[in-house]
Amino acid sequence: MSLIQINNLTFTYEGSFDPVFENVSFQIDTDWKLGFIGRNGTGKTTFLNLLMNRYEYSGSITSSVEFEYFPFPVDDRSRITLEILEEIDPLMEQWELIRELNLLDTDPEILYRSFSSLSFGEQTKALLAALFLKEQAFLLIDEPTNHLDGPARKKVAEYLSRKKGFILVSHDRDFLDRCVDHVLVLNRQTIEVRKGNFSSWYADKTAKDRMELQQNEHLKKDIRKLKEAARQAARWSDKVEGTKTGSRVAGLKPDRGHIGHQAAKMMKRARNLENRKESAIREKEGLLQDVETLDSLKLNLLEHHSRRLVTLTDVGICYEGAAPLLEYLDLEIFRGDRIALSGKNGCGKTTLMKLILGEEIPHTGEVWTAGDLRISYISQDTSFLNGTLPELALRYGIDHALLLTVLKKLGLERVQFEKRIEDYSEGQKKKVLLAKSLCEPAHLFLWDEPLNFIDIFSRMQLEDLLLSCQPSMLFVEHDRTFREKVATKIIPL
Repeated sequence: MSLIQINNLTFTYEGSFDPVFENVSFQIDTDWKLGFIGRNGTGKTTFLNLLMNRYEYSGSITSSVEFEYFPFPVDDRSRITLEILEEIDPLMEQWELIRELNLLDTDPEILYRSFSSLSFGEQTKALLAALFLKEQAFLLIDEPTNHLDGPARKKVAEYLSRKKGFILVSHDRDFLDRCVDHVLVLNRQTIEVRKGNFSSWYADKTAKDRMELQQNEHLKKDIRKLKEAARQAARWSDKVEGTKTGSRVAGLKPDRGHIGHQAAKMMKRARNLENRKESAIREKEGLLQDVETLDSLKLNLLEHHSRRLVTLTDVGICYEGAAPLLEYLDLEIFRGDRIALSGKNGCGKTTLMKLILGEEIPHTGEVWTAGDLRISYISQDTSFLNGTLPELALRYGIDHALLLTVLKKLGLERVQFEKRIEDYSEGQKKKVLLAKSLCEPAHLFLWDEPLNFIDIFSRMQLEDLLLSCQPSMLFVEHDRTFREKVATKIIPL
């Protein structure tokens, strides 16, 4: 066991005025299974890169261990997988690698295939197996679950739960709960390190946020009352002081000493009230720094005249020279259905969506869609996104101001609005696709893995939206918590 000590860490990207980290100090134990939580753009990957000494910073990072970052870059994916893994760790023994692959429920025969021929899940498992053979290193694991199907996520979570000594960045709540024992949280204003998993941290955060919101309301009322009382006391003091020079009544002189004493007492009371008000304001300013407000989202939902939107009858999908992807599939989508397709990567979920969209997919059986049916589609792929946000809005015929409003609610900072979309992070690109879909008028929404790279709080916003608006949907999502909350029906392929 040893400690990684971060002292007064400050880092700002070149050309930016806003620091990502400013005078940050905390420590973590190298034996921990540490979950790393925070909104997109808060600096999680940046912090991992700082640990890897890839950027210049002020302050200090002290550690007695080396750091290894996942995913490893693979430049030539046409090479044999074993060669790539041996290059990552020249000291590993092949039997050790096979042992790790067996723990990940992966056939060692993948070692003798080209890396490009492996599924996303197989590639992730192969790289993780090599990573955990670096026994003397502290491991930095950055979003390993993207593109992993449900069974693969469960197996990787089981694998990680048996390991220790890593930081895991993931937005999958169920996955984090399965394999971490501490969390490092980048809140809105503060950084928090504590024992527990995502659910225990979030339950405490929710209770704390609720208490701070209630306390904030009480303090606002107190401040209003104190302001009025201070103004009233000051008016009384001025009024009493004014009687010093008041007219003489029946030849009597005003008792200036008594009047001055009364005025001073009233002024002192006014000052005390003012001090109490300032103290309440300072207390109020210390609240709500880290409260996450999930802004309500809206869908541009159209009502279709037909109750039945899509029918697939005895559908099979088979490309020439390949085994069938699907056979004998019957599926109906009615208004209000939110159907989740589940199954391993490569079983035909994406292809089925493209078939419903009307793409030229070789198939048998019948595909029927209701007349004038408008569909909004989110693809897994973001590589086609380019240009500026105004250009994207024009290209797809959506309102530019509305697009920016939705992106702001999803947590995209205004400074990003001026950049080209191809320069966005993967999470930011995915939010562009989500915002585009929310702005498009549609009867049916087809979402293919919409949550890849999307932060936990945005996932919760989308859950709230779909449960309140109840749109007609067919979607693929491997985040089990999201799928079970949102879906009215789950269909395994």
